[in-house]
Amino acid sequence: MASTEIQKRDSNAITRRIKASKVPTMKELSDFDFGSIPSLNKAKVLELAKCGYIPSKTNVVLMGPPGVGKTHIAISLTLNACRQGYNARFFTAAEIVNTYREAREAKMIMRLEATLSRMHLIVIDELGYLPIDRTGAESLFGFFSRCYEQTSVIVTTNLPFAQWPSTFAGEERMTGALLDRLTHRLEALTISDKEESYRVKQSRKNNQKKS
Repeated sequence: MASTEIQKRDSNAITRRIKASKVPTMKELSDFDFGSIPSLNKAKVLELAKCGYIPSKTNVVLMGPPGVGKTHIAISLTLNACRQGYNARFFTAAEIVNTYREAREAKMIMRLEATLSRMHLIVIDELGYLPIDRTGAESLFGFFSRCYEQTSVIVTTNLPFAQWPSTFAGEERMTGALLDRLTHRLEALTISDKEESYRVKQSRKNNQKKS
């Protein structure tokens, strides 16, 4: 097969994986202004971009206040995974809970979990922004349990681990068991809560360029 045909086939495969990942938008690490968020470990992010954490089924947690670029980084890591041949899927926390709820009502939980089991990487974005009821908490616990040592998970959250029970319907024992699985193999990136919103900084820079 000619090299151009191979390149085209590989390019089409990458495009399909990115589309299937359902990332909300295209955000690249090359567009991220690390200088605006000095408390973020840039070297660690760039290392994660190589996707070495995926074969070892290691999880990643991006923790920090709203607006500091956690979702941008999660999307960028998802895109890199797709480009390196991995199947990925991007959810917000509300989406994964609703997906489980709809699958349960339609008696299609097994089909959903079979689909998720084919993923090498799953992103759960914005965990902690909205409270989750007990049924939703149980769904998330089941999700993390099934991913344990099978699938890498990236979580973005505005809450430190100690506050996670407040999101999981106050279920401290369940949350503790969930965290035990999530943190068994973990790369944690913590952004200081003193950081100003990345979006505000970028907006200010753009306005300065225009003036």
